[in-house]
Amino acid sequence: MTGLGRATAPLDAADLVVVGAGVVGLGAALRAADAGLDVVVVERDAAALGASVRNFGHGCVTAQDGEALRLARATRELWVRLAREAGFWLAESGAVVAARHDDEMAVLADLAAARADEVALLDGAAVEEAAGCPGAVGGARLSSDVRVSPREAVPALAALLARRGVRFHWRTAVVGVDERGVETSRGRVDAARQVVAVGHDVDLLDAGLAEEAGVVRCALRMLRVRDPRRAPSPAAAGGRALPALLTGWSLLRYDAFAVSPALGAVRERLARERPDALAVGLHLMCTQRPDGDLVVGDTHAYGDAPSPFRPEDLDDLLLDEVAALLGTDRPRVVERWEGVYASAPRPFLLSAPRPSTRVVSVTAGIGMTTGLGLAAEAVDQLAS
Repeated sequence: MTGLGRATAPLDAADLVVVGAGVVGLGAALRAADAGLDVVVVERDAAALGASVRNFGHGCVTAQDGEALRLARATRELWVRLAREAGFWLAESGAVVAARHDDEMAVLADLAAARADEVALLDGAAVEEAAGCPGAVGGARLSSDVRVSPREAVPALAALLARRGVRFHWRTAVVGVDERGVETSRGRVDAARQVVAVGHDVDLLDAGLAEEAGVVRCALRMLRVRDPRRAPSPAAAGGRALPALLTGWSLLRYDAFAVSPALGAVRERLARERPDALAVGLHLMCTQRPDGDLVVGDTHAYGDAPSPFRPEDLDDLLLDEVAALLGTDRPRVVERWEGVYASAPRPFLLSAPRPSTRVVSVTAGIGMTTGLGLAAEAVDQLAS
């Protein structure tokens, strides 16, 4: 019996069942399929609709450190491979950090000294030439970063896995997990190994685990805008895609920049000059879509249940900052959306509530950057 008490027949059986068809869930299914396992994926929606498709599509590899850098490098290799196998767009165009203040340039110089193989310093003219950002005092090119269009890449990856024999049960909610498989709204899936990859919704299956890990929800606002600098875009015309454009706000969000003693000065100046932006967790960056539009963002709100009612002045703040960054009038908004992802004191959740089960989530805003690599490690643990 499930749900309202109606009897249901067994649904499926496999070597491994994956709960969730976002990037982490698909990464787990990929690793298991590569190992020759019979795999079933169960997803409550009719398609991946969560954080995996509501992001910049930016593999922000170079700005990571420690465990995140290791997972980011593994994930980058997988994105490049999968773009070739599944046929989705991928740009290996790197990223440019625009330094608009001397203290930001000092941080970039320290990172370049520590990571000369991946970070090259630029002068202001080179930043404008590479990323279309005028007025910078300098910057840096982060060579390892990659970019996909998540709305196309995620369903293309699911389709590739389906062609390889992975079975998907869409519009099917999981209501329980045990050492023999999962109970769903359509019946039981028997599997000796289980990967639970439901992001911030881990509390719906195990509230105690979520509370112990400190998992809360992060709601972020993002916009898709017409690029006010050029029409048509080089990418839209089949030419060179612009690199992702990061700013001084990015220095506060990614661990690699902590190598610099100057980072404190950046934080203090931004807190003094823009307390309003700091209060809403502004991360000012832009990525170019294949059609030439820009994805810009973002602002953040954290909590167990962030309010769905977000004031318009958050988007006004973001649009004003984008206009100042690009040296243009406010861009025209094409789409607005809110993404929700898991956030916790540690950037990754990889828990083993029992030997046969792994609960896995990227608990920071770097799911596209590290999720495929983290999922592979979860499956490897189960296999061993």
